[in-house]
Amino acid sequence: MQRLAAFAAAPLAEPCAGPIHTDVRRRLGDLLGVALAAGGSDPPGVVASVIDRWGGRGECQLIGRAGRYPANGAALYNGTLAHALDFDDTHLPSILHPSASVVPAALAAAQAAGRNGADLLHAIAIGDEICVRLGMTGYNARERSSVFFERGLHATSICGAIASAAAAGILLGLDRDGLAHAMAIAASMGAGILEANRTGGSVKPLHCGWAAHGGVAAAELAAGGLTGPPTALEGRFGWLQAFCGETAEPGALTGGLGERWEILQMHFKPYPTNHFTHAAIDAALELRAQGLRADDLQDVEVGVAGPTLRTIAEPAAEKARPPSGYAARFSGPFVFAAAMCGGGGLGVHLEDFTEAKIRDQDRLALAARVRCVADADCEAIFPDQLPAVVRVRTRGGEPREVRVLANRGGPQRPLSLDELALKFDLNARRTLADEGQLTALAEAVERFDELSDVETLLALTVPPGSAA
Repeated sequence: MQRLAAFAAAPLAEPCAGPIHTDVRRRLGDLLGVALAAGGSDPPGVVASVIDRWGGRGECQLIGRAGRYPANGAALYNGTLAHALDFDDTHLPSILHPSASVVPAALAAAQAAGRNGADLLHAIAIGDEICVRLGMTGYNARERSSVFFERGLHATSICGAIASAAAAGILLGLDRDGLAHAMAIAASMGAGILEANRTGGSVKPLHCGWAAHGGVAAAELAAGGLTGPPTALEGRFGWLQAFCGETAEPGALTGGLGERWEILQMHFKPYPTNHFTHAAIDAALELRAQGLRADDLQDVEVGVAGPTLRTIAEPAAEKARPPSGYAARFSGPFVFAAAMCGGGGLGVHLEDFTEAKIRDQDRLALAARVRCVADADCEAIFPDQLPAVVRVRTRGGEPREVRVLANRGGPQRPLSLDELALKFDLNARRTLADEGQLTALAEAVERFDELSDVETLLALTVPPGSAA
C-alpha cells in the first residue's frame, strides 16, 4: 500500500507526462460522449431520483443534467451514467473498465476542491493506472483468465473503488499518508457480482457509480481523519487475499510502477456492446466489404475463446432472441446479425438496439443461424485480445472464413482521431441538439488541460433551458 501511495503522491516523470495526459484527455472526451448518450437510460434515471431525495450541499454539476449535488452523489450518478451503455473504455487482459469510475470520481473531487483541468488529467492518469494494475493482480497468466471473473466478481467495481479514492484524494490535496488511508478505506467499499450479465437486471452500471461514490467518500473520510489499515492490500486479511487468495499476483501492482504505463493498453470501444462481441462485429463488416449480405448466409459459426461463451452465447435461445436492447448488446448472435444487416456509427451503434431493431425479423432470422463455439486459436490469444474466427457457408454452398485476432480500438488497431471524433459526436448529440454547443464542448475537451476549472466543461454538457 505504501508504494502505491507514494506513486499517487508523486508528479508524473517527464517525458511521459505529455503523452499520458494526451491519452487521458481523449479518454475524458470519450467518456463524456458515452455518458451523454446514456442520459435517457433507466439506471441513471433511478440514481438521479435517489440523489435528488438525498439533498445536501450543491458542490458539483452532473454530466448532461442541470442542478448541483454533493460530490459523492455526483460521482454516483456520473459513474452509473458512464457504464450504462457498455460503451466505455476497457483494459486488456484484465478485462475491466477503468475510466467509468475513476473519471466521475475525479470530476466530482475536482469541482469540490476548485481544481483546474491539468490537475484533473493528472489525477485520472494515476487513478486509471492504479485501477488496471489492481485488475492485473487478479489475472492468472498460467490459466489465461481473470480470477475475479471466474469467481463472478466485477473487477471494474472492486478495483475502481480504490482507484477512485486515489484520484479523488489527489484532487482533495491529501498527502502520501492521506492517500494511503483513502485507498485503505476504499478497499472495504468495492463490490459487484456479474450475474446480471447472464440472467438480467439493471444493476451492473451502478457498479461503476458506486465505486466512484465510495472512492470520493473514502477520500473525504481520510481527509477528516479516518484511517485504514496500512496493509489493507497485502495483509493476511487484506484485499488481495480476500478477492484473489493464493492466486494473487502482487508483482503486477508495483512492477515498473511509474515507468511502464498499463493504461496505454486500454481500448476505446468502437461499438456499444460487450467487448467479447467486438471481433465478430469486425468479421461481419469484413464479410459485407467482400460483398456478402445477411440473406446470403446459410449458417454462421462464430469461434471465440471458451470463457466468453457464458456471457455472449448462453442461454442460447435467449441470445438468439434477446428480451431487451440491453440484453442484445451481450448477445454474440444478435450483434453479428446487426452488423451484417447494416449497423450505424463505426459499424454498430446505439440505434441498432432499439425495441424495433431487436424485433426486426431479418436480424432475428440471421441470429437464429449463428452458433457461437469455443475456438482453440482464440483461446491461445485470450485475454490479451478478444478474438473471433467466423466461418460462414453461403446459400450457394461457398465457405468463407474471417479471422479477427486483434481488437479494433486497441494499441494494435487504434481508432483514428476522426473515428474518435465521430463516436463522440454521435453520442453527445443524443443529448445536445445545438451545433454550437457541440462544437464548444469538443473544443473544450481538446484544450482541457488549459481550463482553469472543471465546471466550464461540465456546463457545456447541459442542454440549454434544462430545469434543475
